[in-house]
Amino acid sequence: MAEEDDTRIRILQSLRGKICEGKNLGPCSGPNRQRDLCTFCTISLDQEEVFRTKVFDKSLSPFYGEDFYFEIPRPFQCLSFYVFAKGVFQRDLPVGKVSIRKEELCKFSGKEHWFGLQPVDPNSEVQGKVHLEMRLNELIIENGSMCQQLLVRIIECQGLPLISGQNCDPYATVSLVGPARFDQKKTKVKKKTSDPQFEETFYFEVTRPNSYTKKSHFQVEEEDIEKLEIKVDLWNNGNLAQDVFLGETRVSVKILRNDHIHRAWYLLQPKGNGKSKTDDLGSLRLNVTYTEDNVLPSAYYTPLRTLLLKSPDIKPISASAAHILGDICRERYEAVLPVVRLLLHHGRLVSFVSAIVALELENTQEANTIFRGNSLATRLIDDMMKIVGRSYLTVTLKPVLDEICESNKTCEIDPIKLKEGDNVEVNKENLQGYVQKVFSSITQSSSSCPPLMCDVFRSLRQLASKRFPDDPHVQYSAVSSFVFLRFFAVAVLSPHTFQLRPHHPDLEVSRTLTLISKTIQTLGSWGSLSKNKLSSFKESYMYDFFKSFQEDKCIGKVKKFLDEISSNVSKESSGVEDSVVLKEGEVQKRAQGRKRIGKNFKKRWLRVTNRELSYHKHRGKEALCIMPVKNIRAVEKLDLSAFNRKNMFQVLHSEKPLYVQAGNCVEASEWVEVLSQVSRCNPDRLGTFHPSAYLAGAWLCCRSLNDSQPGCKPCTPTLLANLQLDIDCDRETERIFSLFTSSYSKLQKMEDACASIAVYQGPPREQDDYSLFTIQDSKETFHTVRQITHILKELQREHDTRSGTAQYGSQENPIVGKTS
Repeated sequence: MAEEDDTRIRILQSLRGKICEGKNLGPCSGPNRQRDLCTFCTISLDQEEVFRTKVFDKSLSPFYGEDFYFEIPRPFQCLSFYVFAKGVFQRDLPVGKVSIRKEELCKFSGKEHWFGLQPVDPNSEVQGKVHLEMRLNELIIENGSMCQQLLVRIIECQGLPLISGQNCDPYATVSLVGPARFDQKKTKVKKKTSDPQFEETFYFEVTRPNSYTKKSHFQVEEEDIEKLEIKVDLWNNGNLAQDVFLGETRVSVKILRNDHIHRAWYLLQPKGNGKSKTDDLGSLRLNVTYTEDNVLPSAYYTPLRTLLLKSPDIKPISASAAHILGDICRERYEAVLPVVRLLLHHGRLVSFVSAIVALELENTQEANTIFRGNSLATRLIDDMMKIVGRSYLTVTLKPVLDEICESNKTCEIDPIKLKEGDNVEVNKENLQGYVQKVFSSITQSSSSCPPLMCDVFRSLRQLASKRFPDDPHVQYSAVSSFVFLRFFAVAVLSPHTFQLRPHHPDLEVSRTLTLISKTIQTLGSWGSLSKNKLSSFKESYMYDFFKSFQEDKCIGKVKKFLDEISSNVSKESSGVEDSVVLKEGEVQKRAQGRKRIGKNFKKRWLRVTNRELSYHKHRGKEALCIMPVKNIRAVEKLDLSAFNRKNMFQVLHSEKPLYVQAGNCVEASEWVEVLSQVSRCNPDRLGTFHPSAYLAGAWLCCRSLNDSQPGCKPCTPTLLANLQLDIDCDRETERIFSLFTSSYSKLQKMEDACASIAVYQGPPREQDDYSLFTIQDSKETFHTVRQITHILKELQREHDTRSGTAQYGSQENPIVGKTS
C-alpha cells in the first residue's frame, strides 16, 4: 500500500433534518409581546448563517416544514437555529435561538424534539479559539527578596466571526483577576483578519516579595493562587462605533502549581458563560441528524466493496451481503441508500433490484397487492428514482409547479373548507386546469425518462407478468405503482423535498398540491382499471371532481406512457442532453480585469447548468456573461490573502479568472464541487493554479511578476463521480460498515440461526427465533455472514489504530470552559 495511504483519512460531516414548527413565539408578556409575528428561521454554524426558511405570516405558532441537508466543509463548535421577526421598516429582530454544541448533537439524532428558545444576547454570540502560554518566573528584587512574576503570552486566534460580512479588526485584553485586584493589558489591533497572529507577551506580579523566606523555596502562596485567574477577552475594534465582544476564556493561575509552563488552545466562551434570566420565548420543534464519516484510504474498503458488488450474482439472493444488510436493518430507512449508490456507481443496481423483486414476488399471493408494503424492493426502487430521476423531475414538473405555486389561484373544492366568497365551480375549474397540465407533462415525458429507470421498469414489467400470467393488467400496475404513486405524486405533494421549489409551500398552495397529487395517483393507478376508480375516493367532492377525467383518452395516455418507459426496446440516449440547472444563487462577483477606484464587488445571480455558467444582474434577467462549461479549466478556492474576504473561489478559463464570493462556507463548497464535477472531463484542465490573486503587478502567493506565470500549487484532484449522482464510493462503503457495526448483534443472531437450521434435521417447524430473517439457504447465508464478520473486524481494527483523540488543549481538541 502506498505510504501516503497510511496517513490519509477524510473526516466528512453532513447535517440533515427539518425545522418543523414554532409554538408561542415571542415574550409571553410585557411591552415586547406581539399578537402577530411574521417570522422566519435560520441555521448557523457558529456565527455563519448557512440556511434560511421563507417568512411565515402573522402566526405565533407557525408551521415551517422546511427540510435541510448540506455537507459541512469546516470544523465548527456550535449549531444554532434562530427565529427572527421580519421587520418592515427596520432590521429583522431576533426572537430567540436554540444552540446545540457539536458534541451534544448525537443525543438528538434522527428524532424530533421540542427545544425552548433562549435569548439572543450579543455577548453570547461567540466563536473561535485562542492559543495561550502561561509561565511563572522567579525574580530577585533589589533587597534580595524573591517574588514570582506571571508571564502570559497570547500567540494567536483562529476562526473569529465576520462582522457585517467582513473580517474583523480584533484585539485582545489580558487581565489578572482576583478578589482585590484587576490588572489589565491590551494587544495591538490586527486589521481585517479572522485568524490574528498576536505574538505578544504580558507580565503580572503574582506574589508579594515577603511571601518567601528561602531563596531555594519556589512555591506560589496557596491563598493567592486559589483566587487568581487570567481572563482573555477578544474584541472587534469599532473605530468610531462601539467595540464588539467576540468571546472570552478564563484560566486559573493554580494550573501552574504542578507545571510552571502551560501552553494550550482554548475555545472562546460567551460573557458570563452565556447565562441570563429570560421570559418564556416559545419553543421550536426540530429534527436534526449530524453524521461524521471517518473515511479511510480506499484500499481498506476493497474487501467489503467487492463482497457487496458480488451480491447480484449470489444464489439465492437472500444470502448476498447487500440483502443481509437490508434484512438486519429493516427499521432503518437510511440503510438502503448507501447500497443503492454503491451498486449504481458500479453498474450493478438493475441486476440486484431484479433479483430482489423476484424474491418479493414469490411471496406475493395476489396481483392487486403487488408492491404495497415498505419492503426492501420498494425501498431500493424508491431511492433509485430519487437519485437517478432528479433531473427528470426538474424537466418534467418544475415549470408547471412554479406556475401553481406563484399564481395563487384558489382550488379548494371541499364544501366544508370553502372560505366566504369562494366559488366552488371556479375553484374546480382552476384545479382541473392544473391537473391537466401536470398529467400532460408526465404522460408526454417518456423521452426524458433516464435509461436506468427504464431498465428497472422493464424488469418489473417482465417479472410481474411472469408471476401472474393470467392478469393482463399486472404488467402495468407493477410500473405505475412506482412511477405515479411513489415518484410523481410524491414530488407534486412535496416539491421542496425534491429541490423543485426553494421552500415548503404555504397552507393554501399545499392544499392545492394535495388535491392534484391525489388525482394524479388515481389517474396513474393502473391496478384499479378493471374496477371503478371512483371507488378509491372516500370524499364525495373528489368523487364528483374525478368524473371529468373518466375518459378513454386518459387511460390511453397512461398506457402509452407506461409502454414507452418500460418497453423491451432498450432506451438509448439521443446524444443531446436537456439543459438542467445544477445550481443557482446570489453571490458577490469581482469585476474582471478592471482597475476600479469604486466598488470592485457586486451582487450577481450565478447559474450553472450542464452546458454553461452564466451570471445575471438579477434572477430571471438576461445573462451579462455566458461561459460554456467546456471552457472551464479549473475551479479552486481562493486564499483569504487575495481580497481579505472569506468563502471565495475562482473559475479559471481562457480569459481573466472569475472571482466569486459565496454567501457562506457551505455555499462556497457546493459551488466548487458542482463546477469541478461538470468540468472534470474537459481536455484543457490545468494541473496547477495560483491560490491568491494577481494584484499590484505580482501574484500574492508566489510573488511572481508575470501575470501569465503557471500556477504555484497543484490543482485539487476531482473524484470521478457522476455529476448527477454525486457518489463517493469510499464514503458509501464506510457508511455500510457503520450500519453493519451498529447492527452487529443482529448479524450474530443471523449467524446462529443459520447454524441452528443447518444442524436441525427434523421436520419443518416454526422458526420463532429467526422469523425476522430471510434465510433460504442456511449454508450460503452462514458463509456470507462469516465473511462480513471477518471484514468488519479488520476495518474496525484499522479505525481503532487511527482514532487516537488529539491531546486536550491541542489545536484539534481545544479546552472548553475555565481551566484550573
